[in-house]
Order: sequence, then structure tokens, then C-alpha cells
Amino acid sequence: MARRKIGLIGAGNIGGELANLAVSRELGDVVLFDIPAKENFAKGKALDLEQATALSGADAKVTGTSNWADLAGTDVLIITAGIPRKPGQSRDDLVETNLPIIRNVADNAKKHCPDAFVIVISNPLDAMVYEYKRRTGAPRAKVVGMAGVLDSARFALFLAREANASVKDVRAMVLGGHGDDMVPILSHTTINGIPVQKLVSKEALDKMIDRTRKGGGEIVTLMGTSAYYAPAISAIEMAEAYLGDQKRVLPCAALLEGEYGYSDLYMGVPVVIGAGGAERIVALDLTAEEKGMLAKSAESVQKVRDLVKSKA
Repeated sequence: MARRKIGLIGAGNIGGELANLAVSRELGDVVLFDIPAKENFAKGKALDLEQATALSGADAKVTGTSNWADLAGTDVLIITAGIPRKPGQSRDDLVETNLPIIRNVADNAKKHCPDAFVIVISNPLDAMVYEYKRRTGAPRAKVVGMAGVLDSARFALFLAREANASVKDVRAMVLGGHGDDMVPILSHTTINGIPVQKLVSKEALDKMIDRTRKGGGEIVTLMGTSAYYAPAISAIEMAEAYLGDQKRVLPCAALLEGEYGYSDLYMGVPVVIGAGGAERIVALDLTAEEKGMLAKSAESVQKVRDLVKSKA
């Protein structure tokens, strides 16, 4: 069997780390794409990664390009294209700058790699993945957004540190929109099967929930730009689940068609990722409080979605 092909749109911080992880895990050959003005940068990063394989032993070809034709036959397409957040900006502030970018990407992807499993990372995430799906008309199973895996990872880390437990034992689930209204689902969060409330105080949980919701902004304030290590490995986990038909249950932004009471909306929900893409959405039993928080988050997502639709 020929090696799989991983297309990465955007050769910046996230794109570079995505490429590094895809190569080190030998998920397939990597095409690192960027705009013509940054083509040499993409080629240089690709060459650097390829040279590293001589020491790591990873069998993978890495190509830097600004030519969409090089993405023909892509199995997985991960989209990071767009302007990253700056200090003081919300994810929603990026609509005006990133909407034309995601539309350009969608038009070219539809032409050159229409059968790829697509993972969108660009912010504002829920609106950008919605627009990509609307613009391409791709099956909903083949277009998802990376948000919940990252948000859940942040929450899991904070829980592990507070409980003095291994992060490997934490199972956290953060749903809803990728914004300040995201919903950590405490009723389904455990540490090695033990309900988290038995190991962590309510006061500490409330602080961690708030920190999780502001997790991206905290890093933007510290670094002056968006996170990239954790977002990259989050998307790679999703890509690997698809390529390996792992049937993993991961919190992803998926197109809802009645699930959880919402339709025509991309929002974070538990999704089974396998060879069919987003094969099914898992319905969780939520508490009344969690349902209320999810409704608030959905309202925020709907506002940005409607803004995007108004600019169609």
C-alpha cells in the first residue's frame, strides 16, 4: 500500500508542528502548503523536517509548496490558514480577516482534493468549519473542527495537577463552542473511573473551568500569538483516528442535524472518528445545568454563524 498523504494548509507555527508530528508518527507523506509569498518558507521548513528524518528514521516525504495541484489525492487535509489571535482579540474578532481565507481554501480544496477528511483549526473555529462545509458541499462526515480535543486536554491537565494524579488517568470532556462559553461536562469527567467531584473541590473545579475557557487567551497574552503545540497534537489525534480506523470517541466540532436539539450548526460534541470520518455523534445524558450551559454556548456560536452567513 502506498503511503497516505497529509495536506497541511498553512506553514506557520501550527503547520510546522503538525508536519513534525505527522512525520514522527509516520502517518504518511506531508505536503506543507502556504501562499506564494511564503512558498520558500514552506519549502525550507519541509527540507528541515526531511533532513531530520535521516536521524529519526521516519520514512516520510515532506514537500513545501504554494501549488494546490500538489495536494491532489490528499487523504487528510488540516487547515490552519488564517491570522492568529493577538493580545486583546477574541476568536470572533477574526471573522473579517479569516472568512475570505477559508473560502479561498474551500474553493481550491473542492477542486484538488475533494475526497479528503478535513480538519479545520482556523478561528473562529465553529464558524470557519461551518463555512468550509457550506462552501464545498462535502459530506458532513468528512468535515470536522478541532476544538474539543484541545479544550478537553487543557481541562484534563489542570485536573491532573490539582488532584496530584497522572494526566493519563484523566478523562475529561469539554463540549460546545470553542469560546468563552465552552462547557466542561463534569458529569462525564473521571480520574481512572472515579468521578472528579470526589477528588477535587467545587471551588477548585470552578477555577479550572474558568481557566479552561480562557486557556487560549492565556497563552496569547503570554506569547503574543496563539498556541501551537497542543492544537497540533489535538488535530493529529483526530487524523490518526481516521487513518487507523480507531473508532475513537473525541470531542469535535461536528455539523448537528437535530442532535442535542440543534440543527445547521457546528458545535463540539462527542464524535466517533474512524475510517468513515465522523461516523456518529454520541448522545450524552447531561444534567440540567449542563444543558443550560450548552444552550448558552450554542447561542454564541449561532451569532457568529449568522454573521458569516450574512456575508455569503
